[in-house]
Formats: sequence, structure tokens, C-alpha cells
Amino acid sequence: MPLYKTITVANRAKVLIWKIEESFEELSDGIHLTSHCRERVDGMKSDLHRRGFMSVRHLLAEEGYVDADLYYDDYGKPHLKDGKQISITHSFIFSAIIISDSEVGIDIEKQRHKILKIAHKFTPIEEYRTLANEDAIMRKLTMVWGAKESLYKSFATPGVSFLQHIYVEDFRLDDLQTTAEVGYNDKEERYQVWFLEFEDFTCAYALIYTQDETK
Repeated sequence: MPLYKTITVANRAKVLIWKIEESFEELSDGIHLTSHCRERVDGMKSDLHRRGFMSVRHLLAEEGYVDADLYYDDYGKPHLKDGKQISITHSFIFSAIIISDSEVGIDIEKQRHKILKIAHKFTPIEEYRTLANEDAIMRKLTMVWGAKESLYKSFATPGVSFLQHIYVEDFRLDDLQTTAEVGYNDKEERYQVWFLEFEDFTCAYALIYTQDETK
């Protein structure tokens, strides 16, 4: 069972990452899906998506949850029935979850140079021209995209724009953490964001500031 990594975040959250090496049949062994989720996975055309879906159920099991403990609200945001907060991500051969008592978000992205072509859609690209080379720009843009995706998942409000409403504080590549804010329709939230790079992938995970931390 390739549980790839477990991270405790600020003593308030836990990140679990799975490297998907098993077949769909192997991942299905011992996992009971609700009828709704069985229909979902049966309707997936991509084998990698099906395996990613099942790997998330193994990550849930690592924390003592079963498929029936997970549900989604009208905005597509996942929740756990015991009241804990959860966020889920899957990209190619990796999947991950983050669980906390506070609002959280997580995203995994494969590092690819094509992000330079779409960067203007989610961040002011001029800010990155001082980096040493194209690889460094690609890495940082992937971090910023992952951070914004994590906050978007946590904020879960229709109409939020990556470019206009989500701000990621600038950071150095070797810092591997930053702060970020979302502001939309008179609602504002501040987050701490951390980054992890591995095997040409980037994982970003965000934890909302508590009231005490924002004072």
C-alpha cells in the first residue's frame, strides 16, 4: 500500500499523499462504496481517474473513515459527517487529502512548462521575470496556481476569480510557505499555505487562520 507521505500541519491538520501504483482491482479490494459513488466510478472512462478515486478511499481509511463518511454539498465541496473539514486532490499518479477542524484546501499539480502560457489568467506574470530561468518560473507558477486552487476549494463560493479575488503573498522558492487571502462579496479569509515538491509534482495545502491568529 503506497502511502507516500504523511504531514502534520501546524498541529491543526494532517496531509496524506498516495502514490497510485496499484491496478483498479487491487485498489477496490476491501473498499465498500456507496451506491452513488459506485455509479460515479463505473461511469469514469479514464482508468487513471478510477484509480485516483479509489486511492482517495484508501487515504480516508488511513484516518478511520469509510466512503459513506464523505459527502459533497451543493457547491461540490467535500465534507466529513463527523464535522471535520476535508479537501481532496488527484493528479496523474498522486492523490492527497487534508483533514482538520479548521477550513482547509489542497491541490497537487504536475510541473509542466505549459503553465507559462496560461499564467496571465491567474497571476501578474511580470512579477516572475526576475527569477533565474524558465524552470524556476515554471516551479513558482505551479506553486502559485496550487495555492490559489487550494484557497478556491476552501472558500467554495461561485464567482471567485483566481486573478481578481485570490492574492498569494510573494515568497522565495526555498521558503516553501507563504500567506494568502481571498476576498469576494464582502467575505474575506486569510490562509497559511505550504508547498511540497516531489517527483516533478507540486503539492500546495492551505489552512485558514483562526481568530486568535488574525488578531
